Amino acid sequence: MATDLARSLATGQRSLGDPTLGYPLLPPLTSGCPGTGTGTGTGTGTEEVSYPLDLDYAYDRLDAAALFGPAAGPRTGLDRWAPLLPPLLAPGLGEGGTPLVEIAPGVHIKDESRNPTWSHKDRLNRCTTSAAVAAGAAGIAVASSGNHGASAAAYAARAGLRCVVFTGPDLPPAVGDFLNAYGAVVLPVPWEDRWPLMRRAVERFGLHPVSNLTGTHTGHPYGPEGYKTVAYEIFQDVGTPAAVFVPVGYGELLYGVWKGFEELRRLGLAARVPRIYSCESAAGAPLATAVARGLPAARVEVGHTDAYSITSPVSGYRGVLVLREGGGRPLVLEDAQLDAARQELARSGLWVELSAAAGLAGLRSLGAEELGQLPDDGPLVCISTSSGFKDKLVGRRTTEAVDPRWPEVERRLLAAGIGN
Repeated sequence: MATDLARSLATGQRSLGDPTLGYPLLPPLTSGCPGTGTGTGTGTGTEEVSYPLDLDYAYDRLDAAALFGPAAGPRTGLDRWAPLLPPLLAPGLGEGGTPLVEIAPGVHIKDESRNPTWSHKDRLNRCTTSAAVAAGAAGIAVASSGNHGASAAAYAARAGLRCVVFTGPDLPPAVGDFLNAYGAVVLPVPWEDRWPLMRRAVERFGLHPVSNLTGTHTGHPYGPEGYKTVAYEIFQDVGTPAAVFVPVGYGELLYGVWKGFEELRRLGLAARVPRIYSCESAAGAPLATAVARGLPAARVEVGHTDAYSITSPVSGYRGVLVLREGGGRPLVLEDAQLDAARQELARSGLWVELSAAAGLAGLRSLGAEELGQLPDDGPLVCISTSSGFKDKLVGRRTTEAVDPRWPEVERRLLAAGIGN
C-alpha cells in the first residue's frame, strides 16, 4: 500500500463550492463539502444543495513529458496515469485504453464499451473501490440502474470486498445476470427508495458508498478522477479536439473529461481546452434546467424514456461548473434523436445502448452556424459510454423461425434490400 500511495501525487480534497476550503486526502468526504451548502438552488427552494469535493495534486512534482510521452509505455489500465490519480489501492481489470473510432471525416467516437464491464464506469470504480480499500471498509454500496452497479460489483469482487446494489424494480434481465455473476447482493426497490436505503445500509453496516449520498448530486470525490484518463487518451490520439460531446446523467464524466483537458493545459501540453457539450435526455435534463435558471443544481420531474442510464431527477454543481468554464452548452435530446444516433453508430459497427448514443446525438443536433464557430484545428469527439448489451430490451427480444424453403428465404432477402 505504501508504494501505491507514493505513486500518487494527490495531496488532498478541495471544495468546489468554496475553493479556499481544503481537507486531507483521507477519509474521502462522500457527503460533499461539510463547510458549504445552501437552502436554495434545487429548483424547489426546499432542499439543500451539496457541493462536491475535487482532488488537488502536486503538479510541480510531475514529469509531464515522461508521463505523456511515447516512452511511457502502452495504455493499459489506469495504472499508467497513477501520478495524476488518487492512490490506486484496489487491483485493476485493464480498464482504459479504449479506441477512438473515426466514423466520418473529422468525427470520432471514444468507445467506452471496450472497458472490462463494457462501460465508462470502470474508470470511476477503480478509483472509488481503491478509496474503500484505503478506508478499510468490508464492502461497498451503490445505487444504480445498470452500468454503475455492474462495474462496482466487478471491482469489489476483484478487491475481495462485498458489494450491495440497490437498483430499480425494472432492472434489465441481462444486467441482473451481470450483477449476480459477480456475487453482488442485488436489491431491486422502488426508484425513490434507492438512496435512502443505501444511506441506511452505509450507516448500519459500515459499507463504503461509491454513489451519491446527498439530495443534490455530489458523488464520490475520487470517482471523476478516473474519468480524466478519457481526456488523456483522446489527447494522445488526436491532440486537442475542437469539441467533445458527453452523455450526462449526473455530470461526473463531464467533469472528469473537462478536468483532464484542463490539467493538460495547466501542464503546458495543450494550448487550450476543447469546447465541452453536455448531452442529456429531454425526459429530465436537470443540468440544462440548472443552467437556464442560474442555479448550482436543480431537481426536475422525470418523464418516460428508454434512455434510463442518463435520466436523473437531480443534477449537481460539477456540470454547471464545466459548462461555465468549458465554453459549451447543455444539449437536450429526445429519444428519437438518440435512436437515430444509435442507428448511425450501428452502421459503423458500434453497438451501443440508447443512452450511450447521446454524445453523437448532441453533435448531430447542432446547426451549421454553431458548428462553423468551433475551432478548426481539431476533430469532433463524441463519447459513447456503454454497450448495447445494457439496453432494457436485451434478452427479451425473440426471433421468429423462418420457413427454410428457398422461395421464402429469397423473399425475405429481397425485402431486406439484399441484391438491390
